[in-house]
Amino acid sequence: MAAGIPARLLPAGLRRRLGRARLRDPAYGFLFEPGPENEAVSFDCETTGLDPRRDDIVALAALRIRGNRLLTSERFQAVVRPQAAMARQAIRVHGLREADVVEGRRIEDVVPEFLRFVGGRTLVGYYLEFDVRMIDKTLRPLLGIGLPNPCVEVSALYYDRKYGDAPAGATIDLSFAAILRDLDIPALDRHDAFNDALMTAMMYLKLRDLKDRGIRIRRDGHPADRHMPMG
Repeated sequence: MAAGIPARLLPAGLRRRLGRARLRDPAYGFLFEPGPENEAVSFDCETTGLDPRRDDIVALAALRIRGNRLLTSERFQAVVRPQAAMARQAIRVHGLREADVVEGRRIEDVVPEFLRFVGGRTLVGYYLEFDVRMIDKTLRPLLGIGLPNPCVEVSALYYDRKYGDAPAGATIDLSFAAILRDLDIPALDRHDAFNDALMTAMMYLKLRDLKDRGIRIRRDGHPADRHMPMG
């Protein structure tokens, strides 16, 4: 915080300079360097529950995006052994039981590897704020900072393409299923961390392309372009 201003309200450049100054380990200075040109990382976490203060990550996955290609061969995946107990609702969502993660790795060992995979690339996600907070929960005690990467929220891109010109009072649906349906993206098994990261990356590329071409999603249908480059 500078002069009493919340960090999230500071200009991005100033936030990054303050973050670099607070970094406890200079070996992680690469987080503040620009990532490779035209690259991003889509990532997703599965957790023991929905409270970042009390719950823990049980699975973490990410894949790189280069230009218009999804680099499914360049992926990061880890099963994590949590300290928090697994909530019943969480088990119903992602299907991971405590027996499935008991042999997982410590989050303190996983996060440094994740950081090296991500580097300074832009992060892409669906309701990304939650996943970032889960990473920051481990990162702040380790390095004294939260993730400094630029972030792109796909539900915000979707809102802009479908509801940006909607009249007041319009019904808005930003659910994952609605985005998949409108973008003609195949629904993989949900709440698998890698599958969620992959579908989110598909959303990102499709929505970015629609924006570049000035195309909006009809509120009574969807665009006809179904092509999605893979690699």
